[in-house]
Amino acid sequence: MKVVQIILAVVFLLGTNVVSAQQVKKTNKEEQVVFSVSMDCHNCEQKVMKNVPFEKGVKDLSTNLEKQLVTIKYQTNKTDKAKLQKSIEKLGFTCKEVTGDGTAGM
Repeated sequence: MKVVQIILAVVFLLGTNVVSAQQVKKTNKEEQVVFSVSMDCHNCEQKVMKNVPFEKGVKDLSTNLEKQLVTIKYQTNKTDKAKLQKSIEKLGFTCKEVTGDGTAGM
């Protein structure tokens, strides 16, 4: 009888751990931000592409040199827009978030 109780307790504990792990995965929300960056040349673009993806939480990065845009997909539980903007500015560029209407915000 005690063996059955121990087995049930272990199964219950394992079951609650699985539910907790699934809930953690749900909080790993991804968002996307677009920055207007003062990239003038191919070397500037390469500098951004080689450094920013190593920032914590960055999942994907794309650049458009012609339009001077950098698009970053990131995990909200690991970083935010302000940190990503600072990481680009540390490279020596001016950087402003592009809002939904296509204009550079604050």
